[in-house]
Amino acid sequence: MTAFLALVRKDLILFLHDRRALLVSLALPIIIASFFGFLFGGGEKGASAIEIALVLQDGSKAGAGIAAGLKADPSLAVAQMSLDEARTAVRTGKRKAAIVIPAGFGEAAGEALFGAGAKPEIGLLYDPSQPAVLSMVKGMLTQQVMQVVSSEMFGGPGGREVNERSLHALEAQPQDADTVALRGVLESVIKYQALPPKEGDAGARKAGLTMPFTTRDEGLSGKSDDGPQGYNAFAHSFAGMGVQFILFMGIEMGTSLLHARRSGVWSRLLAAPVSLSTLLLARAASSALIAFAILCVIFAFAVLVFKVHIASLPGFFGIALCFALVTASFGVLIAAFGKTPEAARGLALFATLMMVMLGGAWLPSFLFPAWLQQAALAVPTKWAIDGLDAVTWRGMDLAAVLPAMGAQLGFALLFAALAVWRFRKMEG
Repeated sequence: MTAFLALVRKDLILFLHDRRALLVSLALPIIIASFFGFLFGGGEKGASAIEIALVLQDGSKAGAGIAAGLKADPSLAVAQMSLDEARTAVRTGKRKAAIVIPAGFGEAAGEALFGAGAKPEIGLLYDPSQPAVLSMVKGMLTQQVMQVVSSEMFGGPGGREVNERSLHALEAQPQDADTVALRGVLESVIKYQALPPKEGDAGARKAGLTMPFTTRDEGLSGKSDDGPQGYNAFAHSFAGMGVQFILFMGIEMGTSLLHARRSGVWSRLLAAPVSLSTLLLARAASSALIAFAILCVIFAFAVLVFKVHIASLPGFFGIALCFALVTASFGVLIAAFGKTPEAARGLALFATLMMVMLGGAWLPSFLFPAWLQQAALAVPTKWAIDGLDAVTWRGMDLAAVLPAMGAQLGFALLFAALAVWRFRKMEG
């Protein structure tokens, strides 16, 4: 036991005196996690408006109404441009998308509203690197077009002309059941347009079709200092970057064992009254202690600076300790299977980056295909990040993260068992 404690103390002293290791393990994850937290809205209470360009080639009242509605939408930041300017703005990334309302759109859309004419096209130019923006812009555009065009058809002067023209066109068609029904609709609309305005509504425009509902948005997350439903984007970013850089530290631990074996230090230690199991266990224990301390320091910074709320300290310490054991066993596994420090570092970095990506540290995991989301359950980083999310912004307790802790302990035991098997095989 004396030799074991001496080896652990030696590793801790060496790490604390290595300024480069301290910088990589503490400063870099804090800096990058802060950047990702701001990137995903940690510094803003509301989502920023989508910057789009509007090309209005239609001079009708309907076109002007659509443009006014888009500009009034708080979710959009609209700049009116020419077609060439809009193409350039989207191509260079200055605008996320562009809406092109062609000449004659208002009249053509009115005729198509009741199925009497061909549907006109609105051009949508978008940045292919942000396809989600296209769907959002389409939804907001649909709302404005339906309201403005239907208002014009039911109450505008141009709408009566279009409806009368559509009614005359129907008279030349075969009088089947559909035609008769559509004629009835158009005649009713024309009668509605001819009604005199009510007292006090002189000159008022008849309202068009509007969305028949509103939404009440409620984000469900754990309690925090920001309020009863306070999601904090920094909590997830610090979880992801903390896990990533602690695994990098595990890689350094594993490659340092390979350096010791190549330089002969390992042989000299084993020549002393120190067994191989004691040597490996001491290195794993010191690595686990360092990993646990680093994660605690990183989240202490997040709590103090970015108001990240830890809902359950026992749950947080449990997740942190389990992931520290995963990191230690991962480092020993690298030392067991690595042939040279250089080759082992390259393969281990690749494996770590893949695990971190699958764990959802860089991108939200819901963006992954369904099969990839299931495959992510086979990596320890997924369980670590989900566990840290659970005890921070989700507001869960120790009982809720026991499955994540158990999964990480399983990975730690698996890595350790593989490492022991490999070392015994090399000794034999």
